[in-house]
Amino acid sequence: ILRPSGRPTSCLRRLSRPAGDLLATERSPMSKKIKGEVPAVVLVNPNFSHNVGAALRGCSCFDAKQLWWTGSRVKIEPEKGERLGREERMKGYRKVEWFNNDRPFDVFDQIPGVVPVVVELLKTAEPLTTFVHPEDAVYIFGPEDGDVPPGFRALAHRFVFIPSRHCLNLSAAVNVVLADRMMKRQMAGLEPIVSVEDMLDEPRGQFPTGLFSKSLGSLGLDGE
Repeated sequence: ILRPSGRPTSCLRRLSRPAGDLLATERSPMSKKIKGEVPAVVLVNPNFSHNVGAALRGCSCFDAKQLWWTGSRVKIEPEKGERLGREERMKGYRKVEWFNNDRPFDVFDQIPGVVPVVVELLKTAEPLTTFVHPEDAVYIFGPEDGDVPPGFRALAHRFVFIPSRHCLNLSAAVNVVLADRMMKRQMAGLEPIVSVEDMLDEPRGQFPTGLFSKSLGSLGLDGE
C-alpha cells in the first residue's frame, strides 16, 4: 500500500494454520509435508494477531483456501490457551488452512501455474481497478510497519496496488483484494451471482417477523 510520498509501503499481518485445532508453526524448512492450495494469502512478518485474525475472516468470506504468515511477531500456541479471538471461533474459518512458516513458497512452487502477486504501492504496480486476477494466485502482503522484502518481491509475477487516499490497515487490504477477486469472477461468469439469502451461511438468530425468512447469520448481519 502506498504512502502519499510515493514510497512503497504495505499494511498487513500474518497468521497460522489449518482448520480445527491444528496449528503449524514450523520455521524452515517444513518439518512435514504440507500441500499448497490456491488462491492463498501470505502475510510477511505481521505485527498484530488481530490483523491475522481479520485476514483469516476475509479468506473465509471470499474463498481463499490458505492463509500463511512469516516471522515470529505473531505466534499462536493453542497448548498455552492462545487463540485468534472471535475470528477463530467462526464456523466459516474452518474452510481455511492457516500456517505460520518462513518458507511458504516451498509448497507453492510445486503447483503448476501458480502466480505470486505482491500487493504494494509501487510506481510500476497495476491498479486493482483494472487488475485481472490470476486463477491460481498467491497474494503477498507486507507488514503493518514495513514493505514487502526484496526476497518476496523477486518471487512475484505481478504487482498490484489498491487505489486509496491513505494507507490501508493490513487486514482491510486483504479483504479489499479478495472481495475484488470474487466480484470480478462473478462478473466474468466464473462464479454465480446469487441472492443475499444464498450467499452467506452462518445461522445467527432471526429477523423480526415480516422482514425476511432467513436468519441474521444467513444474511451476514451479525451486528458487528
